[in-house]
Amino acid sequence: MRLVEISVPIGEREAVVGTLEAEGVDYYLTDETSDRREAENYAAIVTFPLPRNAVQPVVDDLRDAGLSQDAHVVISDVEVDLSRRFQRLLRRYQRESNWQIRIAREEVLTRARELSPGAQTFVVLTVVSAVVATAGLLLDSPAVVVGSMVIAPLVGPALSASVGTVLDDVELFRRGVWLQILGVALAVASATAFAVVVRSVPMYPPGVDITRIPEISGRISPDVLSLIIALGAGVAGVLSLSSGVSAGLVGVMIAAALIPPAAAVGVSVAWGEPFAAVSAGVLVLVNVLAINLSALVTLWLMGYRPKSWLKLERSRSVTAQRVAVLVALTLLLSFFLGGVTYSSVQSAQFQRSVRTNTDQLLALPQYDGVQRIAISVRYQGTSLLFPRGLPVPNFPSHRPRQVVVTVGVPTDRTTPRLASRLHARIRESTGHDVAVQVRYVRTESVGRTVSDASTGRRSSSVAANSPTV
Repeated sequence: MRLVEISVPIGEREAVVGTLEAEGVDYYLTDETSDRREAENYAAIVTFPLPRNAVQPVVDDLRDAGLSQDAHVVISDVEVDLSRRFQRLLRRYQRESNWQIRIAREEVLTRARELSPGAQTFVVLTVVSAVVATAGLLLDSPAVVVGSMVIAPLVGPALSASVGTVLDDVELFRRGVWLQILGVALAVASATAFAVVVRSVPMYPPGVDITRIPEISGRISPDVLSLIIALGAGVAGVLSLSSGVSAGLVGVMIAAALIPPAAAVGVSVAWGEPFAAVSAGVLVLVNVLAINLSALVTLWLMGYRPKSWLKLERSRSVTAQRVAVLVALTLLLSFFLGGVTYSSVQSAQFQRSVRTNTDQLLALPQYDGVQRIAISVRYQGTSLLFPRGLPVPNFPSHRPRQVVVTVGVPTDRTTPRLASRLHARIRESTGHDVAVQVRYVRTESVGRTVSDASTGRRSSSVAANSPTV
C-alpha cells in the first residue's frame, strides 16, 4: 500500500476534498500554518492511504478535478492499514483491476531512474562483471558465471529506454540507450583485454580449444531458445518494476542474456576465433533487441501512458515506430539463430542415425564381441554462420563429410567389410553419401570387461561414391 501526501494550493482545497469523498478515500486534512514564504501559496496538506493500484487513478482524478502541477504529491511505501474503510477500498480496486497490481506512472519513472547507477559505479560494476564472467567461462564454472550476473548493472538501462519511450520521457530514453551501448561495449572490451592477458602471461593451459569448453560453446552456437530467454527477461523486468517489488533477481536474468555472451566475444577475439566472436556478438545484439522489445510491448499492454493528450499522441507514434524497428532487427538477426537451431536438429538426427546403424550392424553374428567406442562426424568447411569446430553444422553449406567410427575388436575376431556395410547403411537411412572410416582398437576380453591390449591399431575406410569392397 501507499501513503499519499499532497500540499494543496490555495483555491483547490474543495476540489481535492470532493474528489476524495467521491472515491471513498479516508483522508486527513491539516491546515497550512507555517510562515515560510514558500508555503504562502498552499492552503492545506492532505494525507490518505491507498492500495498500490489505486494511486494512479486517484491522482489522475485529482488532476482532472483541478489539482495543479504546483501541488507537491509525495508517495510513500507503508506496510498496512487495518481500518475497515481501507479494506473496503482495497477490495474494490482489486475487483476493478482484475487483481492486476501495478504502481503509478510517476513511481515507474522514479524507479527506472534509480535502477541506473551513477556513471562511475556503472563502469566499474560492468568491467568487474565482465572480467568475472570471462574467468568463469574459461574455468567452465557455472557458479562463477552466475556470480558475474549478480553484480552486472544492466537491468536499469534495459528498462529505462522502454519506460522513457512509453511515458514520453526523452531524457530517460536517451540515457537508457546510451548506457546499454556503453555497457555492452565495456563488457566486450574488458573481457577481451582480460582474456588477452590470461593467454599471454600465460595463466591458462596452452593448446586448449576454447570452442569446446561447454560454458563457451553454448554462447558461440546460440539457437532460438536464446531469443526466448531474452524476451522473457524483458517481460519479467517490466513486471517487477511495475509491481513495485525488487528488480534485483530479474536483473540477474537480464544480465544472463548479455554478460556471458559478451565475455564469450572477448575470449574468442583473444584466442583468434573470428567466427566464434561473430556468433557470440550476434547473440548479444539479438538479446539486447529482444529485451527492449518485450519490455516496451509489456509496458504498453499494461496500460502505461502519459497523462497529457499531446504527450499521449507523441508516445503512441514513437512507440509504434520503435516497436517496428525492434521487430525488424530482431527478426533479421534471428535468421542466424534459426539457422543454428535447424543445423543442430539435423546434426543430432544424423549422429543418432549413425549410432543406431552402427549398433545394429555390430549386433550381427559375424561381429560378435565387437563394441562401439566412439563416433565423430566431420563437416564441410566453415562460414560466418558456424564457428569452426562446433558440433552444429548441417546447414545447407555445412553437410556431413566424413564419419569416423572407433570400435574395439577382440584379438581373435575379424570385421569383414564393416566400413563398406556401414557406409551403405548410412547412405540408405540418411540420404547422405559420406565417407566412412572405421578405426580398430584391439582389445582383450576379461570376463565381461574389455581392456586395451595395446596390440596395435589400424583403420579402414570407404570414401563417398566408392564401390563397396
